[in-house]
Amino acid sequence: MMSAHDTIVGVDREVLAQIARDEQIDIDTLTERVERGTVVAMGGDGVQPLGIGEGLRTKVNANIGTSPDYPKLEGELDKLHAAVAAGADTVMDLSVGGDIDEVRRAIRAESPVVMGTVPVYQAFAEAEERQGSMLRMAPEGLLDVIERHAADGVDFVTLHCGVTRATVAALNTQPRTGGIVSRGGSLLAAWMHHNAAESPLYDRYDDVLAILRRYGVAISLGDGLRPGALADATDAGQVAETRVLGELVLRAREAGVQAFVEGPGHVPLDQIEANVVLEKRLCHDAPFYVLGPLVTDVAPGYDHITGAIGGAICAAAGADFLCYVTPAEHIGLPTVEDVIEGVMASRIAAHAADIVKGVPGARRWDDEMSRARHDLDWATMEDLALDPGRFRIKRGDRPSADDPACSMCGKFCSVRASRLAEQ
Repeated sequence: MMSAHDTIVGVDREVLAQIARDEQIDIDTLTERVERGTVVAMGGDGVQPLGIGEGLRTKVNANIGTSPDYPKLEGELDKLHAAVAAGADTVMDLSVGGDIDEVRRAIRAESPVVMGTVPVYQAFAEAEERQGSMLRMAPEGLLDVIERHAADGVDFVTLHCGVTRATVAALNTQPRTGGIVSRGGSLLAAWMHHNAAESPLYDRYDDVLAILRRYGVAISLGDGLRPGALADATDAGQVAETRVLGELVLRAREAGVQAFVEGPGHVPLDQIEANVVLEKRLCHDAPFYVLGPLVTDVAPGYDHITGAIGGAICAAAGADFLCYVTPAEHIGLPTVEDVIEGVMASRIAAHAADIVKGVPGARRWDDEMSRARHDLDWATMEDLALDPGRFRIKRGDRPSADDPACSMCGKFCSVRASRLAEQ
């Protein structure tokens, strides 16, 4: 068992050392940021150490998990392996169908990367099954589910603690087009209305933090009132919730629990930077975790692209963690292929932002690719590609040893012509 001298905010010093090496950052600088709460560090004990926050590479999360219509574990394990192979830094299990405990434990056992969950989903599902209505969920039952997830070794949990009677009431001052689109947020709002009571996640927040501290689990403060339509971006409900999340960040830090904050889903391009500034200011520079954001509402089937556009701008403005969006967003449960496309789109967005943010090594990667292109060095280009497999497929069987040019230009290759001009 580790002593207090072996940990920083409950994080093993060896985990911090590995993150510092991976991020090419001084260990003392990293430690200071973890202590201040501007970086969250997770992993260890067989899970790849990972840092999220100030000065670090922008990370990408992939959501997986069962639904009532598709409750089988095997398909979600396939998605887990596909997400990891595609380069996801973390995965989240959002299961609401089948044996949720079994699914979570199986994903935890097979995931080499940091894993998160949303315990409130299971708490409502169990209330529906055992009490006959999800609205009969008991606060003690919710705390029990949170502890179950923590005991199973998850690295972080998303909890919509900022969805309160007051923040939901703020929606009445500025009626929404899309309403409450967060699953957890909508369920909590319905529970509060039915029971005429405050949200147990807010009312029992100290108890929640005590559980998370005991197991060394970080809290992702969920954006239960995030906008799900461009018309609702940066409205009264979203801002009211963000103010509460700032208060809860400080309480988590005081309790010795690492915290980061989730952000909006649908935001017009011209409001993205302001949303980052708002979160960083109100939430005391806690790491910012965003879904997308999606920059238009009219592209179902292509929302991995709308999310990547918003994600690149958001991360360049200071967001730290992108939750992927797949082509199936707003349509249905994603397939393995959707998962891969979602991860790759978000990785492109994250890397594009890292170049702007000056993350160590980000620009160097692009410069190495540029030199390989100038040299028509196809082997190096493949090695450097974000997705070498996709590069290989698109390149095809053209024998580069005999003709290094691509099939677009052939003998009219601009690189060849430039060389002749340089002679």
